[in-house]
Amino acid sequence: MKIIFLILKREYLVRVKKKSFLIMTLVTPLLVSCIWLIPIFFAMRGIDQKKIEVIDETGKFENTFKNTKELVFQTVKTPVEQAKKDFGKSGYDALVHIPVSILENPKSLKIYAEKNVSLDVKSGIEKAIEQEIENIRLLDAGIDRKVLESTKVDVSSDTYSLSDEGEKDSSSGAATGIGYLCAFIIYIAIFIYGVQVMRGVMEEKTNRIVEVIISSVKPFQLMAGKITGVALVGLTQFLLWILLTFGISSVMSSFLGESVGPQKRVEMMAQQPGVSQAPTVEKPKTEQKSSPMTTVLKAVSTLNIPLIIGCFLLYFIGGYLIYSALFAAVGSAVDSDTDVQQFMFPITIPLVLSFIMAQFVIREPDGAVAFWMSMIPFTSPIIMMVRIPFGVPAWEIVLSLTLLMGGFVGTAWLAARIYRVGILMYGKKPSYKELVKWVFYKA
Repeated sequence: MKIIFLILKREYLVRVKKKSFLIMTLVTPLLVSCIWLIPIFFAMRGIDQKKIEVIDETGKFENTFKNTKELVFQTVKTPVEQAKKDFGKSGYDALVHIPVSILENPKSLKIYAEKNVSLDVKSGIEKAIEQEIENIRLLDAGIDRKVLESTKVDVSSDTYSLSDEGEKDSSSGAATGIGYLCAFIIYIAIFIYGVQVMRGVMEEKTNRIVEVIISSVKPFQLMAGKITGVALVGLTQFLLWILLTFGISSVMSSFLGESVGPQKRVEMMAQQPGVSQAPTVEKPKTEQKSSPMTTVLKAVSTLNIPLIIGCFLLYFIGGYLIYSALFAAVGSAVDSDTDVQQFMFPITIPLVLSFIMAQFVIREPDGAVAFWMSMIPFTSPIIMMVRIPFGVPAWEIVLSLTLLMGGFVGTAWLAARIYRVGILMYGKKPSYKELVKWVFYKA
């Protein structure tokens, strides 16, 4: 055990001291923070004010457009042809022509500009005129839009889970999002850190460093120390990513003036510039919706977060150990990158298949397919993490983890048998038949 610890310590320190580890640990949280903060920053910045010239031949759309900080509307009585000729010298950014036939032919609206107008401006103008035409038609029919709007009702439901402890709030959306996110992280992490193990074994083998190491330690001890060391590197990097992402996001949020609050930011990004909104009737307090951020936090709070975090760590470690043992066996069996692919593909099939099947498991988390795939050690790390936020019986989790650990023991034994022979084998391209022989070689 002492020898395994020494190898573990070496593998851990060598990797965490690399420049690539330090750079990726610092850059990744920065990129994640920028991905969601930069759009908010540009949304909070003001847009250059544009002047819109409006020619309303009907005289019924004078009060349709409202001036904003981004758009200023000016209604003029100039003939259309004259306005088009003078447009280049008028100082306006766009010309809106509302013909007399607009009520009978809504598609006769025309917008002129030297350059293409933005999609927001175009759709906003169209929406405003569309609503005004609807108002005119409703009034002609003797119907007030305010009365019509007051009849609209948004129906939403609250979900609850029933158990021996009584009723508990639940959220299918939060369960789906958290489950899929955890599965995706495990999927990516197994590939990233499993390949690191394989590359490390291949490097030591091709450089003949392993011949010196094997003279002092057993092949299994070397493989176990390497796998465990890389696992700790992965956990360290994940922890640093979480802490740094939170810290960087907080600092950048303060710098960008994010103190306006989540609801205000959502309103600013969702606002249609330069368009008057349709008359609305204030909803009763029971019908008023909370802010999106509050809704998300409330949904997440309905989940059993400690159980999800605990299971995530166990399935992350278990899944990594199984696949990294196989990756180590592949690294010991080959001499070059060209030979890796034929052995990598069969190993990664269960992992890729489980990630593809996750989207079907989400639809039916208690189905037969979901149950059996969450028991198979090669697919359970991803499938079970998709199911857990929806609620899984304790005995299924215990059985799945037991089979996962048993799968690791069997996989580690198989990988060690291949590793002890392949690590000292040079100049020969191994086949599957050759690997089977290595497994049954006597020590």
